[in-house]
This record gives sequence, C-alpha cells and structure tokens, in this order.
Amino acid sequence: MRTWTAQKLVDAAPERVLALLTDTDAVREWSPFPFDLDGAGTRLDPGTRVRVSGSLAGRRVGFDVEVHEATDGRLALSARGPVAMDVAYRATAAGRGSEVCASVSVRPGGGLFGRVATEATAALLHAGALGVAVDRIARTAAA
Repeated sequence: MRTWTAQKLVDAAPERVLALLTDTDAVREWSPFPFDLDGAGTRLDPGTRVRVSGSLAGRRVGFDVEVHEATDGRLALSARGPVAMDVAYRATAAGRGSEVCASVSVRPGGGLFGRVATEATAALLHAGALGVAVDRIARTAAA
C-alpha cells in the first residue's frame, strides 16, 4: 500500500471546510479524480454509500464509496473498484482559519486491469493531484 499526503492553511473555519468536503455537488469541483455520482446527490454523512464512475487508464470504471466518518472536521471514506483507496481529510483550527491535511492510501487491484489502474492512480497522485485538490478546497472554502 502506498500513501500520499498534502496539507495547506485555509482561510475558512473547520466547519466550513467539512461542509464543503461532504457536499457531493462541491466534491466534483475539488476531487483529485473527475467522477460522476451515479444516482441522486446527497451529503456524505457517516454510513453513506454511493456509487461513482469515471475514466481511469482510458477505461470507464466504477467505485463503491463508503463514508466512515464525517464529523469534527474529519472526513474518512473508502472507495472500492479496480483499485482500492482509503481517503482521509482533516481540518483543524489554525489561527483565523484551518489547516487541512489530506491523505490517500492506494491498495493494488486484482487482475491485469487492476494493476494498470493502480499504477495510473499512483501516477496521478505522484504528479500532485492531491495537492491540487487541497488547493481547490482552500480556494472554494475561502470564497
């Protein structure tokens, strides 16, 4: 398993950051991976399960997402598809805003496409996709 992290000071309270992190319409704007939410939009509350789909390694793929935590400035979820990811965001008070810390852990998928999907996901994260997502969160939360 490989893990990537990013952090940034954000000019918004932790509550505002968490509201942004759990709003499915807003998630599409800042997510490090472009996706479509299959079905009606919802908030990402603890216990929520949603299906998302998008393109990865030139192929349309789907992921089952389960939210484990979404409270006290923390969002933790897992996504299972051709590759498995554990994702965590934490917003803690810092000065007049927040420090946002994000991590994505990637576990290899099975089969040939699972290995390709794992490497494609790792390449995106290695190229800075998580840092870009945290920058987008900061801009949106501060607006």
